[in-house]
Amino acid sequence: MRSLLLLPLFALMLIAGCASDRGRDQQRLARLLPSVLYERGKQAVRAADFQEAVDVFGALTARYPFTPEARQARLDIIHAYYRLGEKESAKDAAETFIRENPAHPRVDYAWYLKGLIDFEREPYAPERWLRVDLSARVPKTAADAFESLRTLVTRFPQSPYAPDARVRMIFLRNRLANYEMQIARHYAERGAWVAAAQRASQTIEQYDGAPVVADALRLMIRCYRQLDYKELAANTEKVFRENYPNEALEKSESTRRWWKF
Repeated sequence: MRSLLLLPLFALMLIAGCASDRGRDQQRLARLLPSVLYERGKQAVRAADFQEAVDVFGALTARYPFTPEARQARLDIIHAYYRLGEKESAKDAAETFIRENPAHPRVDYAWYLKGLIDFEREPYAPERWLRVDLSARVPKTAADAFESLRTLVTRFPQSPYAPDARVRMIFLRNRLANYEMQIARHYAERGAWVAAAQRASQTIEQYDGAPVVADALRLMIRCYRQLDYKELAANTEKVFRENYPNEALEKSESTRRWWKF
């Protein structure tokens, strides 16, 4: 019983010891020159010791905030946080770097990592394996990822990260378009034909090129027919046949999945 009572005390002593060691490390690092600190941080990154890299770069930016090494360290710490798995800290560091260094020659990397962090939250591996219909789920971070990556490819088209960003944007565009169409179908199921047509039209305007655009045109035609807007229905049908000559105008709207009986 006595040994069980001592366990919390040992735990507190261990935590206090770690905190004390961390404090001494910070004091030791603060005495080093900026160039030495930066090189030590880079060595930690090369050794895949990302916690050490975060500590060193943090000490550098705190002790010598206006040096060239500190400005570069603010960029490198984004990568260190990301590799450490602290993605929220990495995103915060990326946003801070972008805000404070908009003209930095490597700000494209900050935009890329900011978008990548949000992208990696969509979708999770088990959901892909189970074929979960993500179109029914609110894309909380997909829009943020899309905007960050679009900023990258628009402002820095020659960036080495731009090709990968474009590929990820296609996935995100389709993801967001599918969600918009899910809302449009929801309106149509309830007979809100005007709202459904507007949402389908918005999907086409914002996410042109997504596979679901054909379904958006089909839904618009259906809505216009229900509203007896004959001219709009005829014009939309003409657009559909010109762009999708090999597809049927009528298509089942069933959303049945393999696990639903």
